[in-house]
Amino acid sequence: MNIKSLLLGSAATLIAVSGARAADAVTVAEPEPAEYVKICDVYGAGYFYIPGTETCLRVGGYVRYDAGFGDVGSFDGRTATDHEDGDAQNSWKKNARFNLKTWTGQETELGTLKTYTETKFNFPNGGATSVSLSFAWIQLGGLRVGKDETPYDQFIGYAGNVIQDTIIPYGIKDTNVVSYYFDAGSGFSGVISLEEGSDGSGISGTIDSYVPHVVGGLKYKGDWGAVTGVVAYDSNYEEVAGKVRLDVNVTKELSLFIMGGYGTDDNLRDDAGNVIDAHGRGFYKPWGGNWAVWGGGTYKFNEKTAFNLQASADDDKNYALAANVAYTIVPGFTITTEVDWDHFAHFGDGTSAVNWTKADKKNSVGGIVRFQRSF
Repeated sequence: MNIKSLLLGSAATLIAVSGARAADAVTVAEPEPAEYVKICDVYGAGYFYIPGTETCLRVGGYVRYDAGFGDVGSFDGRTATDHEDGDAQNSWKKNARFNLKTWTGQETELGTLKTYTETKFNFPNGGATSVSLSFAWIQLGGLRVGKDETPYDQFIGYAGNVIQDTIIPYGIKDTNVVSYYFDAGSGFSGVISLEEGSDGSGISGTIDSYVPHVVGGLKYKGDWGAVTGVVAYDSNYEEVAGKVRLDVNVTKELSLFIMGGYGTDDNLRDDAGNVIDAHGRGFYKPWGGNWAVWGGGTYKFNEKTAFNLQASADDDKNYALAANVAYTIVPGFTITTEVDWDHFAHFGDGTSAVNWTKADKKNSVGGIVRFQRSF
C-alpha cells in the first residue's frame, strides 16, 4: 500500500463518519415571534388587550393608611382600655387598606360589554384583616347587573370631597342591582334601578318579599355644572325618599354643590315590633326626621393643593361640619388632613338608636390624617 492509497482511504472514512453524524444531528426549531401586550386606548389610560382576545383590561387601586383622633362619637377617634388600671381612654383609630380594582371592556354588536370589581382588604386597629367586596357588576350597553352602589347615591353624587361625608348620612350604598342607564342627548341622562337593598349601619334594608326596591334618576349636565334628582321606593315599609342636587362650576378653581333630601317615615315610626328607629331612619332615608341638607365645595389653590368643605344638617337637629386640605406630594401620592365637628347622638355612647333624645346629643371634635398611594 502506498501513501496515495492510504490518504484516499482516510478521506473516504472521514466523509462517511461525517455523513452519519449529520444524519443524527438535532434540528433546532425557529423561535416563534413573541406576543407582546398591546395598549388599548379605547376606554382610557391604563387598558391593555388580554393576549389572544379582544377584551381590554385595566388593573388599579390604592394603598391607604388612616390615623384618626379626637372625641369618640366624632367618627374619628376610638376608646381603648388602659392595660394597667383598666380605665377607658381615648386613643388613635387606625386602619390600613389595600384596594384592588379591575375594569374590562369589549365592543360587541349590542354595545360595550364592561365589568368592574373592587375588593377591600382592611387591617383596623391592629386587629384581624377583613375582606369586603364593594363592586362586582357586568354591564352591556345601558344594562347593569350585580353588586353595586345604588344610583340613589352614586348617580346624584356623594356629599363632597371630605373623608367623613356621612356624619349626616345621605344613603346606604351597597346593594345588588338590575339597573338601566340611558343617555337622552343634549346633556340629559337617566337611570332606573331594581334593588335588593342590604343590612348595614343598624338599618335593615334587604327586601322581605319578591318586590324589589325601586330607584329612578334624571340629570341635566352642562359646562356650568349639573342638576340631578333621584327618588326611591322602599318596598319593605312602603316609604318614598328623594334627593335633589345642584352643582356649579363657579370658576376653574372653585366648584360648589348643595343637596337636599326629603322622605316619608310614617311606617318607619311604627312601634308594633317592626320599628327601625324612633327618628324615622330607613334604607333610603337614613337621616333623622323628614329632611336633610348638605352643602360645600372644593377650591383648588394649584395642581397639588385643594381645600374641601362640607356642612350638613337634618330635621332631627343634628349638625356637622368637615373640612380638609389635600396635598399631592407627587403624582399618585396624596396626604389629606381633616378636622370634623358634629352635634349628634352616636352609637357607642350607651344610647339606643331607637331611644335617642335631644339630651343624648353632644358636640364632638376630631380629625383624621390619610396617606394614599393610588395606581
